[in-house]
Amino acid sequence: MHSQIKHGRYEVQDIFFGTPHSRTGCLYIVSAMTVNGSMKLTFHPAAPIVSEETNEKFADAFVEMLEKVSNSNSSVPEPDNFLSRLQIPEGSLSIAAAAFGVIGVAMHAGAWSEFFSNLAEMKANVADPKDFWDAFNFWIFFAVGHPLLQPILWISDVLHGSPGPLVFDLVPASFLMANILFIGVTAWSKEFRNALNIAALSAFITYVGAGLDGQAGMGDFNLQMNDGYQGKVFKGCPTYEQVRQPSMDGFDLEKYQGKWYEQKFHDWTQFKASEAIEVYDTTLDIKLTSDKQGWVDDFGVKGPAPDSAKLSWDKSPVANGAHYFMFGRVDSNDPPGVLRESGFGIEFPNYIVDVKKDPITGEYTEAIQFQCLERGGVRVFEGINFMSRNPVMTPDEMKAMHERARAAGMFPYGASEDQMHTVARRGDSEPKLDNNWQQMWHAIGVDKLLELLAESIEDGGR
Repeated sequence: MHSQIKHGRYEVQDIFFGTPHSRTGCLYIVSAMTVNGSMKLTFHPAAPIVSEETNEKFADAFVEMLEKVSNSNSSVPEPDNFLSRLQIPEGSLSIAAAAFGVIGVAMHAGAWSEFFSNLAEMKANVADPKDFWDAFNFWIFFAVGHPLLQPILWISDVLHGSPGPLVFDLVPASFLMANILFIGVTAWSKEFRNALNIAALSAFITYVGAGLDGQAGMGDFNLQMNDGYQGKVFKGCPTYEQVRQPSMDGFDLEKYQGKWYEQKFHDWTQFKASEAIEVYDTTLDIKLTSDKQGWVDDFGVKGPAPDSAKLSWDKSPVANGAHYFMFGRVDSNDPPGVLRESGFGIEFPNYIVDVKKDPITGEYTEAIQFQCLERGGVRVFEGINFMSRNPVMTPDEMKAMHERARAAGMFPYGASEDQMHTVARRGDSEPKLDNNWQQMWHAIGVDKLLELLAESIEDGGR
């Protein structure tokens, strides 16, 4: 331990102390303290249990060991010597990584400026700080979640594409060796560690900037607040009356219950931030509570999609599906077709804008949903879902939904074809996946954990 040596006009010049052996069970105890820059060691032999001669030999051997250790640093090469052997100037990797970050910020400087301007406007216009932070934290959660998942899923595809024999029929030996090499270089070189951290931060800032700029996927990672459409900025959220369509006349919420297949979405709470992490087979199973005053939305999802992660999709722990739940309430003050949705620590309205009815039965066969979160006149989030009772829709049917969304005035909020993402489908008739990876997930209880998590979330929302 290191201790203060000056106390007023007194100064500690040396120190001697002892510790009892009664409870340690140790024959030799060494206590250490630094005084005036020197390490002071007090050796505590268990005399007379151990003879003086043996104690002296042990003490001499211990001191000799300390001398060797204290002199060993001179023979250890500097960790970053391998970089110099590669003729890489010291600090150059960190400078290059930082330059990448500066370029990334500069590329999206306008979007960042617009974002902070909108954020300042929202903060100034929201009276309750909690209301501001709830909305902003909702934005942060997904803005951070997408870029963090990207490398994880990319590494998964690299893993399953690595050559060589499999270890335990799961992981290629070449992938393990590459990881050991990478970890070794990272642990050995401070320069490499610093550059890696700077590069990761730079990539993160650049990716979020691309989301603010609308360059990272308009359907799934369009992060800008109050974003524009065709050169015009549309602030805040429209009212339900502004987007509601005549098909909603006489709307029956009970008929709206049941399973829906999501066909397209404009929604950055759904993860399709790159071709590597595309989700698929998404469904929404909606049911009202017994008192008809609340509702539960069971959102089913699988991922990654087979076409986007050809090597790893069937090894994913959620390849056979996972569920999370959104909860809502039916407010008697709202018109029919407006549901109050809660999720991720915040509540926002979910507008059912348009429904298509079966001409014979009158059952709802297609629906357009629109969620919009606004605080202080600033639109923080908009989500649009095209849904059908059938797993597959024809191109003509999909085009007709876009036209109905256009008639509802929803194109400025993300309902045009270029702003929406089409959900991939493997099909309900496909058998459940069963391979070594799925067996491993089952053996360690991942499937049970997902079921338990889904049940606890559902019970907690009732």
